[in-house]
Order: sequence, then C-alpha cells, then structure tokens
Amino acid sequence: MPGPATKTSEYPPSFFDREFRGFAVCALNRLISPDGHEAAYDPTMPSLDIVSRINFAELDNAINNTKKAVQTRFDFRNSPVEMTVDKKEKKLALTAEDEMKVKALREMLESAAIKRGIALKSFGFGEPSQIGGGQYKIEAKLKEGLEQDLAKKIVKTIKDTKTKVQASIQGEEVRISGKQIDDLQAMMTLLDKAGFDQPLQYVNMKRD
Repeated sequence: MPGPATKTSEYPPSFFDREFRGFAVCALNRLISPDGHEAAYDPTMPSLDIVSRINFAELDNAINNTKKAVQTRFDFRNSPVEMTVDKKEKKLALTAEDEMKVKALREMLESAAIKRGIALKSFGFGEPSQIGGGQYKIEAKLKEGLEQDLAKKIVKTIKDTKTKVQASIQGEEVRISGKQIDDLQAMMTLLDKAGFDQPLQYVNMKRD
C-alpha cells in the first residue's frame, strides 16, 4: 500500500534558499559605525584589520635576556630582582631592593624589548612604589587590544580624511575597506603618524 501523503510547501526549496541568501548578504553588507549610522561594506573590496597585539613569546625572551644582563651588573650583585607577567590581567611587575635599581631594571627591560621587536608604547609604566621589606616595585599595563576610546579615535581620524574608506569597530579591532589598496596603504601611513599612545599593526589584508 502507498504510504500516507506528505504535505509539500507551495514554494520550491530554491525559493527559500534564495531568500535566505539574499537576507544574509544584506546583513553582512550593513555595518553600524560608532556614530550610530549605517556604513556600507562590500566584502569584495580590499580590506584589512587594525589591531594592537603583544608577542608574549618575545616578551618572555626580553625578560630572560634582562635577567642575564642583571647577572653581569656589579651594582646588582647579591641584589635579587623579580619580573613577573600576568597575561590574563595584562600586567607586568618589576621588583628590586631600592628605587634606583628598579628604575635601572626597567631601562634594561625596555632595551631588551626593543631588540625583540616590542614597541615601548606597549608598556604603560607607573611610578616606583615602596613595598614590604624596603623593596620597590614598578607595575606596567600591557597594552593589547584596542579599547573603545582609541578605536573611536582611529575611526574618526580615517573619517576626517573624507576619502572613500569605510571603518568599523569590531571588538578590540578596527576593520577598514576601500575600493583601492592604495587608499588603505595611505590610511596605514596616516595612522602611523597620528601619534597614538599604543602601537598599531595591520593584519588580514585582502586585496580584492
């Protein structure tokens, strides 16, 4: 015997597939800019992501090199130091037995960081403070990821050029796109000269 009849849709499957795809493309092509207005985005245009990242492996190398340098310093003989990194909290702490030594420790670390390709703007150092046992500590904020204020400044800097480059904040990154790759390269040069207090890198470049 034939089985029970099944009810079929009055629309062929291709209709729903086509409508869903159309909706998805429209959604992807409409971004909200920081000022609340919609900004057109064409995924086929050249684009790149503006980020601010710290290479923690190289930071570890810089710390290890600093420890080796300390061992060769006469003024640090029998003078213990400590350097710790909290990657989760994005903090760095330096400890030495007096204020002069903790400042010298910071200078050695900064020199080692530069040699490992880490920009000094990645560190937000505070002032030395005295802790228990007469020791001194310097703490630094590790600047990784674009906070909202900085991301908005980047978007505004690009918008003020009046060029046909679109910018949108995506979490801790900013994505820019334009019709010409030369326009994106011009924005990279502009942002590098803008004097932000945090290093920027440009990744995921898509030419077309």
